[in-house]
Amino acid sequence: NHMITYFEELMQEEQEELRVVIQLLYRQTFLLERKYDKKSRRLVFNKDYRVAERHLPFIREYLDIAGIELKENPQTGLLYIQGENLMGDKLPKLATLYLLVLKIIYDEQMSAASTSSNVYTTLGDLNERLGSFGVLDAQPSYTEKKRALALLKKYQIIEPLDGMEELDFESRLLIYPSVSMVLLGDDARSILNTFGEDRNDDDE
Repeated sequence: NHMITYFEELMQEEQEELRVVIQLLYRQTFLLERKYDKKSRRLVFNKDYRVAERHLPFIREYLDIAGIELKENPQTGLLYIQGENLMGDKLPKLATLYLLVLKIIYDEQMSAASTSSNVYTTLGDLNERLGSFGVLDAQPSYTEKKRALALLKKYQIIEPLDGMEELDFESRLLIYPSVSMVLLGDDARSILNTFGEDRNDDDE
């Protein structure tokens, strides 16, 4: 089998890199071409994306066996996977709600700007938008907000540009194009509305 040969002929370090990238794709369903670098304060090439690009035919074939399709979106700089039984990790409610609002902000800014695929917002704007949908019974605590943002950072949906230590209204957030992957084909607004309806039914 040429796939096995291909893998075995790689140097051990390359095998390890490839393994890491495939596991990453399974876990978060996408890879970003560029990620924010704190030191240089700009977006730089993501090493994992480079590895994936180098071994693209192999990864594509490997995932194909599992019934998973590997797709590329050069405009937004994303590699992502799609398949029937793919389930990423489940996010807690506040993180999910943030995600939906981030998607709305991202879509609005993208339709307004023709060039850049970088979208920025602030924590104040995010919370204000969320409040306007009326899906929360009570205002989440600072700790809950921080935890939700930390999760979204971990999953490379956002990058808090001013760090996670002191979060306030002014804290700037970079929204990665991956936000559009997480909710493929789902209208964020209608999902937010169902959250609002659920709230009237029960106090989950």
